[in-house]
Amino acid sequence: MIRKSLIMKIFGAFYMQRWNDRMRPMEFIEMDKQAHKMIIAWFFGKFEETRANFDWVKLIEGAFFEFMQRSVITDIKPPVFYRIKSDPEKYRKLNEYVFRQLEPVITPLGEGFCGRFRDWFTRPDDSIERRVLGAAHLYSSRWEYDLIQRVNPDSYDREFIQNDFDTRIQGYRSLEGMKQLTDHLSYTKFINLCGQLRFQSRWAQLHRIPRTSVLGHSLFVALLSWLFTYRIGGSPRRIYNNFFNGLFHDLPEVLTRDIITPVKRSIEGLSDLIKEYEKDQLEQVIFPLIPSSFHEEIGRFTENEFESTVVIGGIRTPASSEEITKQYNEDRFEPRDGQIVKACDELSAFIEATVAIENGCKSEEFEKARSAIRERYGRMTVAGIPLGEIYADL
Repeated sequence: MIRKSLIMKIFGAFYMQRWNDRMRPMEFIEMDKQAHKMIIAWFFGKFEETRANFDWVKLIEGAFFEFMQRSVITDIKPPVFYRIKSDPEKYRKLNEYVFRQLEPVITPLGEGFCGRFRDWFTRPDDSIERRVLGAAHLYSSRWEYDLIQRVNPDSYDREFIQNDFDTRIQGYRSLEGMKQLTDHLSYTKFINLCGQLRFQSRWAQLHRIPRTSVLGHSLFVALLSWLFTYRIGGSPRRIYNNFFNGLFHDLPEVLTRDIITPVKRSIEGLSDLIKEYEKDQLEQVIFPLIPSSFHEEIGRFTENEFESTVVIGGIRTPASSEEITKQYNEDRFEPRDGQIVKACDELSAFIEATVAIENGCKSEEFEKARSAIRERYGRMTVAGIPLGEIYADL
C-alpha cells in the first residue's frame, strides 16, 4: 500500500517557494514548476520515443527521484548546488543525506526501487531520458525567470543568470524537441499555454492554505496514478498512459477555468455543455499548436480522461481497471486506467480539503467535500488498490 507519509511528502511541494529571494509577480511553487517540467519532458520525449532504447518508465522514475531530491534540498540556491555537484565527494555526501531523509517514506516501494533511486544520483549516465529531463528542467526554470526578470530589471545578477541559462540550454540543442521549439513558434505557444495553468487556483472562491494551482494538482494526480499503477505491477505502457493521463486530465481548464463539481452538478446538462465546449476549444486552440501526431493522445487524455480503455484489434475499447489487471496488462493492449486517475483526482481533492481544514481554513464546502469523497471511496478497491485502507491511513 502507498502510505500516508509518502503521499504527504509529495504534497509538501505545494508549500515550497521558488525564487523567494527576489520580487515576484506571483508566488512560484515547486509543485507547479515540476508539473511544467514534466509537460515539457513529454513534449521532448515524443520526438525521441522512436529510438529503440527510449524508456518512458525510466524517465518518469528519474523525474520522481529528482523531485524528491529537490524536496529535501530546496533551500540550496542553484549556484551553490551546481558547485556542490561539480565536486563528486561533496555531491555523494549530499545524496547520502537526501536518501537518509527519504528512506522511511520510499522503503515501502521495495528494495529495487530504492536501489534505482540511489543509482540515479550515484551512477549518472548520458541516457536520452536523463537528457530530456535536464532540458525540460532548464526550459521550465528559464520560463519562470523570464516572468521574474520583468519586475527585477535592475537585478545585479540578471545578466549572469541569463547567460548561465543560455549556456546550459545550448548543451541540449542536439535534442530534436529543442530544435522543434526553435523552428516552430506554435510549439512554444503550447508550452506557454500549459504554463498558464499555474495561474489558476483550485477552490479559488475559498480561503485555503496551501493554495494549489490546476497545474500543480495535475502533477499530484499524475504521481499518485503512477505510484498506484507501479504498485499493482502495471505494464510499462500502462504506467505511461496513467501518468500522462493524470498530468493532462485538466488541460482544457486553461480555456474554461476550474469549475468546481458542485457548480457543474447544480444545473442539469451543464457538465455535458462544458465537456462539449472543452472539446471544441481543444480542436480550435490546442491542436493547432502541436504536431498532428500528438492529437490522438492529447484528445484521449483530456476528452474521456476518466474512462478505462484498451486497444483490441486496433479499436479502443472500454474495459474496467479490474479487467485490465486480469486480462490486458500488456503493452500491446495500450491499457489506460481512467478509473485510477479519477480515484487519484478525488484523493487529491480530499487531501486539499483536509489540509486546508487542518491549517485553520474552516469551511462548510471543505467539510462537505471531504465527507462526500470519503463516503465514496472509504470501502472501495480499484484495480486491486485498497483505497479504503489509504483513506483510513490519511
